[in-house]
Amino acid sequence: MPSPTYYWGTGRRKESIARVRVRPGEGQIVINGRSIEDYFPRQLWRLNALEPLKVSGMEGKIDVFIKAQGGGLSGQAGAVRLGIARALLSLDPEMRPVLKKADLLARDPRMVERKKFGRRKARALYQYSKR
Repeated sequence: MPSPTYYWGTGRRKESIARVRVRPGEGQIVINGRSIEDYFPRQLWRLNALEPLKVSGMEGKIDVFIKAQGGGLSGQAGAVRLGIARALLSLDPEMRPVLKKADLLARDPRMVERKKFGRRKARALYQYSKR
């Protein structure tokens, strides 16, 4: 039996990185060796991560294997979303207009603003005391 062909995609968001492999299959989704329901307990994260499959109509038709690292679960969900979209693009370049219209191919450039000295956080000041 020939080894299955994988299509790769890398997604990033905030401090998170997701390396995604997809192959034709029966819809299995594994993140860091765990099921998606186990890895992303909030439904919002799951919906966000799997949006490219829904938009492209590939739900249940491909297996997705993901290695996610860094950041928190929200950032990882965004990274998985971009990684899946890029992997689908390498699987079938004809999906580009559909994925682009749903704004799934753009990397979110927003990052955490750095903390400034003399302040409590990036912008918040310490409480002012007049007396």
